[in-house]
Amino acid sequence: MPTALLADLVLLLHVGVVLFVVAGLPLIVGGNLAGWRWVNHWWFRLAHLLAIAIVVAESWLGIACPLTTLEAWLRSRAGQPVQVESFIGYWMRRLLYYDLPPWMFIAAYTAFGLAVLLAWRRFPPSSRRRPRAPARKDGRG
Repeated sequence: MPTALLADLVLLLHVGVVLFVVAGLPLIVGGNLAGWRWVNHWWFRLAHLLAIAIVVAESWLGIACPLTTLEAWLRSRAGQPVQVESFIGYWMRRLLYYDLPPWMFIAAYTAFGLAVLLAWRRFPPSSRRRPRAPARKDGRG
């Protein structure tokens, strides 16, 4: 597979992760209000919490996102300048990256992470096991 195509695939994956994190919170809140049980499945909620926790930690520690680093490395290996990409790469990058001061990203990611924690508290994830059925009063199970 050509390295430039791999770079585009990494960028698409990055956009997918961002969409999961951003759309996950309204899905959790709206889904709970609508009575959708799947939005509280343990795996979904934990994956969402971990994803935003990693983003917040990276921003506070000044660490570049590994997906951004991998994409840039792949583009350089393909002989492409890091700023130049395919048609798909161009539009995905326009959706994903903004030229703002770092403190604004730190504040936004932290606020979003706190909102996820508040949603976790307000709408706790369901346990891994199904609740046991109450014992019957007639003693038969």
